[in-house]
Amino acid sequence: MKVKIKKLHDNAVIPYYAKYGDAGMDLYATAIDFDKYGNLVCYTGLAMEIPEGYVGLLFPRSSISKTPLTLRNSVGVIDSGYRGEIMLKFNREDRCLSTDETIYVTGDRVGQIMIMPHPKVEFVEAQSLSDSD
Repeated sequence: MKVKIKKLHDNAVIPYYAKYGDAGMDLYATAIDFDKYGNLVCYTGLAMEIPEGYVGLLFPRSSISKTPLTLRNSVGVIDSGYRGEIMLKFNREDRCLSTDETIYVTGDRVGQIMIMPHPKVEFVEAQSLSDSD
């Protein structure tokens, strides 16, 4: 599958698979800031055109377990109609992250993206459902 991607910043890194068999592609920070809610925001400097019928899923890297950070919305969802900058927002478990203690710096790998197909779902109201164990 080919996905159009646009660099919004000169030092943006186009995601790629680091090793054969990898499911996710690393995302790198081009800038880091804090939003008005105190979340650490990692900008990737990238925008993309995910095809209709697919979704971009943003995950933290496994190395996040070595930090007090968590990805703010657990898994980021990038819909096929979104054309803005891809960014990841983190919060600190103890909410004591200060602006001089960012943990991530520009150029770091800050997350990963997977692009997956998704079904078109139509809910059908029912009076009963099959049994489950």
